[in-house]
Amino acid sequence: MKPAKAALTGLLALVAALAAGHLVAAFVGLSASPYLAVGNAAIDLTPSWLKDFAVSTFGTADKLVLLIGMALVLAGAAVAAGLASRTSPAPGTLVVVLLGFVGVAAVVTRPDVGQLAVLAPVASTAAGVYVFRFLHKEAEESESRRGFLVTAGLSVFAGVAGQLFGARTDVEGSRQAVGDLTPKTRAPEIPFNADFAKDGTPSFITSGKDFYRIDTALSVPRIRAEEWALRVHGMVERPTVLTFEEIRSRDLVEETVTLTCVSNEVGGPYISTANFVGIRIGDVLREAGVKAGADQLFSTSDDGFTAGSPLDYVLENGLIAIGMNGEPLPAEHGFPARLVVPGLYGYVSATKWVTDLNVTTFAKDQGYWIPRGWATKAPIKTSSRIDRPKRMGKVQGKAVIAGTAWAQPKGVAKVEVRIDGGPWRETELGADVSDSTWRMWKIELDLSQGSHTVECRATDKSGFTQDQARLDPVPDGATGWHSVTFTVE
Repeated sequence: MKPAKAALTGLLALVAALAAGHLVAAFVGLSASPYLAVGNAAIDLTPSWLKDFAVSTFGTADKLVLLIGMALVLAGAAVAAGLASRTSPAPGTLVVVLLGFVGVAAVVTRPDVGQLAVLAPVASTAAGVYVFRFLHKEAEESESRRGFLVTAGLSVFAGVAGQLFGARTDVEGSRQAVGDLTPKTRAPEIPFNADFAKDGTPSFITSGKDFYRIDTALSVPRIRAEEWALRVHGMVERPTVLTFEEIRSRDLVEETVTLTCVSNEVGGPYISTANFVGIRIGDVLREAGVKAGADQLFSTSDDGFTAGSPLDYVLENGLIAIGMNGEPLPAEHGFPARLVVPGLYGYVSATKWVTDLNVTTFAKDQGYWIPRGWATKAPIKTSSRIDRPKRMGKVQGKAVIAGTAWAQPKGVAKVEVRIDGGPWRETELGADVSDSTWRMWKIELDLSQGSHTVECRATDKSGFTQDQARLDPVPDGATGWHSVTFTVE
């Protein structure tokens, strides 16, 4: 067999295998797709330092980079398998079977799929073996391209069909059917001077499309509200299951909350604010009757992610949220329901697509990130950033410096800046909306022409000022003063 045809044989067998697995996964759970399952397994096994590198280097595109990298590795393996099988199909068949075992192992360890999910990698392996041996025989017997073209066409069809069937759950239709969510208790109106957007800060309320996203899984769970339920159990007197309609029929409350990610580096973008609508976590837990000795609320997502929150804290703070900024939660932000807890980093509290609340202890259960070396309890650190001017930016005339500070749940008392290592100067603060939200600030300075460096620091209402040490953002969130160098012209 010619080298080019041998390489093509390996590649087409790979495409056929992945397409078959994706098609079957559409019926047994999209996470069972071998390609996605292996990718999710890679994420689960990634050490903290590598995860931090990926987030800091690629931002929210880190999963796309992973998928592209996996595709390149698989393509290389497929080409190598094809070239090694120019005289016999045995080497390529062995490679397909070995990759199949990897897919099976990845699927059976997924917490978010059922027993039938193993059918996807099995189908993928069978398709890969059959197509590889079929094309190998075709290439040996003739120079006809028909077999290769038919295989390519069928593989593309299967892959597209799998994607379409996998997305057949009408999540958007379910969201629209929810209709208006009218809270009995509304959040206070946002004052006009809560932000300094015209001076470079974000708008006080972040839109759904701009709200930051950090997920562990490669695919967004697709759940209809009509089929969703939340189980409350563990160390409680009265275990219960709540449906979406049961939550919606209660007295809903609206709270304005700022959420931030533990992976947000100094000056980073992973912080946003929204009006969330839902019911209080504490009300649900008190109705269930928390038993003595419990100290953790262990929440589980439909995609298998878990988080452990301090029980005494969530009894007094946080929502089981079903709405965001006046509409049902967007699918990518947790529809039908998620947890929103002000003052705690998301990896211990902000479970999206939540399906299970287990009242337990920290000694018994550990959330997703805890065995990976992250802190068990994760209060948000007092911090601030400079939004204007941008790094290496240019300013005409007077320098307007503006930014954002946060210190949930204590609240921001003041923000100071200093220029070129000089004295600290207090800034003008935007309206104080609540201790659970960020606070905008600005200052206008007369500066000489040339290059300048500005630093900022925040002080919370307890008197704590963020320190100067620059530590890794894991496991306790970014620490340090944000600084920006700019030019006055």
